Amino acid sequence: MRGERLLSIHQSFSLILEAYKPDAAAMENLYFGKNISSAMSVAEARGVLLLTLTKAGLSVAELTPNAIKQAVVGVTKADKNQVKEMVRLILGLKETPEPDHAADALGAAICAANMNLAHRGDL
Repeated sequence: MRGERLLSIHQSFSLILEAYKPDAAAMENLYFGKNISSAMSVAEARGVLLLTLTKAGLSVAELTPNAIKQAVVGVTKADKNQVKEMVRLILGLKETPEPDHAADALGAAICAANMNLAHRGDL
């Protein structure tokens, strides 16, 4: 069953990449402070996503949770609610992104976009 689930992730994510045609991608590095039991499943899914992105020819910025918090909130000790609220404000959303993983993904995109602008000298 696990192999079928990973194949489904690959196929679904490939369709998303085809539909939206991103120029680059960003992912948060794995960190399991409290929920170590899900580490293997998350690592496997993350590997499938990295493979799919690489097959699509996309560069992937791999970011630490602290780098994302620093870029979005301005402090590395920010909690989930602070990150969600700042993502909402930065992106001009009416409501905070749900679930937490959505806010994390948007935070990673904001961080990577800021890093790209800084490398180009646009900041």
